[in-house]
Amino acid sequence: MATSLASVGLQAKADRGIYIYIGVFSAVLNTVLLIAPVIAGKLVERYGVTPMELGSLFSLELASFSLASLPAYLWMRRMNLRTATYLFTSLVIAGNIASGLMDSFATLMAARFVTSLASGSIMVILLALSGKASNPSRAFGVFVVAQLAMGALILALFPLVFASTGVSAIYWTLAVLAALCLLAVRCIEGDALRTTPRTEMAAEGGTVTAEPKAKAPAIRLALGLAAVLLFYVALSGVWTFIAQISAAAGIGLSASSLVLSLATVAGIASALVATILGESPRRRSFLLVGYLGMGLSVGLLFGTPGLIRFAMAAVIFKFAWTFILPYLLSTLSDLGSGNIMIAVNLVIGTGFAIGPVLGGTLIESSVGFNGLLAVALVGLLLSMAAVTAIQRKNA
Repeated sequence: MATSLASVGLQAKADRGIYIYIGVFSAVLNTVLLIAPVIAGKLVERYGVTPMELGSLFSLELASFSLASLPAYLWMRRMNLRTATYLFTSLVIAGNIASGLMDSFATLMAARFVTSLASGSIMVILLALSGKASNPSRAFGVFVVAQLAMGALILALFPLVFASTGVSAIYWTLAVLAALCLLAVRCIEGDALRTTPRTEMAAEGGTVTAEPKAKAPAIRLALGLAAVLLFYVALSGVWTFIAQISAAAGIGLSASSLVLSLATVAGIASALVATILGESPRRRSFLLVGYLGMGLSVGLLFGTPGLIRFAMAAVIFKFAWTFILPYLLSTLSDLGSGNIMIAVNLVIGTGFAIGPVLGGTLIESSVGFNGLLAVALVGLLLSMAAVTAIQRKNA
């Protein structure tokens, strides 16, 4: 009994450390992606870039963020996580400082590529540690909530705080925030991801031995990654152009902005609910309800929705999306492959990149917004089918 209580206490302490580390780093390191609308105008002011050049910069950052998954296959289970975090965070700090000093747009792009590569490397650690926690759904919930809360804070404060400053001040602020993240590094164990066939945890009065998760068949891994890819393609395609859908339906900008603000609040609330609930034997039901909610919201956007229908669609879409995500990621972590979360990081970035490009292409073609919504609906249904197929019997 003493051994069991000691092991539970150690695991609870480890989980708290993981939650703090995930919350701090996921909020700050995703900031650069969240401030794109705020920073775009500042970049135009300083460098006089075209919309295509501006889009290329943000695409480069997102691609670099995702490509960090590839070298992670080589280092993540060999390096001490604390050492790796100190190293990559130092690169993020240096990259943000350098970004504020660059005189040419070309050198800025190089600085942003390196900075995003370092940020993406830490993001891989966050995803892997989330799956390592005793309650993965809660850990992934913290991962989502922290980003959403930071996004809401940015949209509210950044335009005011940085209204009279240049782009350098924004990058240097990001450097300071990254430096503050270093305080959370000691919350995790450096060897947390150096798994062995059997993991032993020393406890008072004996040793607790835990069996590793069995590796899932390749078909289940493929289905899981396909589910994440289709999910992100669908949601990024719809959410990128949801304001344009509103405008095409004749809804005013102020009303549309208010609706999207309410949707953001709904998204934070649903992610908090998922975080509080954590792992649950009803995970499969949660996923199904969430997917059906997203499907319903997409259906409400077809045609020319009025303000009420648009508001319902936007709020349901954001609520369902952020509720699903922690359970979708925890389902992937349950597949048991040591490198699955590295692949997930790459797939997320790929889905984010494909969605807006595919959506823009469909909108400009003869099928228009309805074509985009139809493709998104099919993608969501296929994602739901794939994740349902890989659910464990006890999920």
